[in-house]
Amino acid sequence: MNSELKSPSFLKNAQAKHGGDAAPEMPAPGYPASRMRRNRQAPWSRAMVQENGLSAADFIWPIFVADGEGVRTPVPSMPGVDRLSVDLAVEAAREAADFGIPIIALFPYTDPSLRSEDAAEALSPENLVCQATRAIKSQVPDIGVWCDVALDPYTSHGHDGLMRGSEILNDETLEVLVAQARVQVEAGCDIIAPSDMMDGRIGAIRNALENDGHTNTIIVSYAAKYASGFYAPFRDAVGSSTTLQGDKRTYQMDPANSDEALREVALDIAEGADMVMVKPGMPYLDVVRRVKDAFSMPTVAYQVSGEYSMLMAAAQNGWLDGDKVWMETLMAFKRAGADGILTYYALEAARRLKAG
Repeated sequence: MNSELKSPSFLKNAQAKHGGDAAPEMPAPGYPASRMRRNRQAPWSRAMVQENGLSAADFIWPIFVADGEGVRTPVPSMPGVDRLSVDLAVEAAREAADFGIPIIALFPYTDPSLRSEDAAEALSPENLVCQATRAIKSQVPDIGVWCDVALDPYTSHGHDGLMRGSEILNDETLEVLVAQARVQVEAGCDIIAPSDMMDGRIGAIRNALENDGHTNTIIVSYAAKYASGFYAPFRDAVGSSTTLQGDKRTYQMDPANSDEALREVALDIAEGADMVMVKPGMPYLDVVRRVKDAFSMPTVAYQVSGEYSMLMAAAQNGWLDGDKVWMETLMAFKRAGADGILTYYALEAARRLKAG
């Protein structure tokens, strides 16, 4: 066996690719002097060399709120996920805080009778999101409350913006989004998260909040949100699956594009976003990595409803070991560069981390 200590050819090729002669010499002798399994042989050594870690502080827990009191309604396409009335949403927020989850994100199930073409319910200080925000901030003040800014839970046509015929109106929608953000912030929302993908909405909302004196409100932009098939269970949860007319490809991104994502992110940062998001999550980890490398901004990824439902269904059928794959997928987000992860599995993951 040849035991000469020399850098393998593939390492030299890697050096050339990433800087050639200017790159530092890689101190990597070949086998048997270098045995990669040495550092894997014991729990203590694996822990010491682990490159990424997970904690409950990495999670944002999405919660669906519904009308009523003491109401918990299962979402059929999302096993283990319920719509909660405001009083139960407060209990959920308290439990999240007890397990160290720093942020909950609120999404409403709007009664069909309150949906309209102009999304007027989105601007009501008494809508479900505003009610839940006030209740949670009054009883669990130390948890962050995240409110989405988009019109699809409130429109009769299921789109994120106003419509004229079959056209989604960009500039007219901005005025409504600004008004929606204002009522949410007045209710006590800590994080405004525009998810609509209208051009210019970050700047419009930031300017309005600055003018109103809400200088400390965080804006997390859904900067790279793709026109994905992975959103279907979410639409069931908020009640827009039966109302959506057509699709959202004229404003959400083409799944074939990643250079475009960098342009979207750059624009939103320039307009005043404090953090940026990639959505969906796992099918777009390459985009997460590119965004993080390009901008070094706080970057969030959304493990969306379709990802959640696939994993839950596979685990419930015994096709996958749920305990393992859940934590593996969450670690994949961290490895790709995500600072925060929206996941419907947040509470269970926090429990597992606390239990060790």
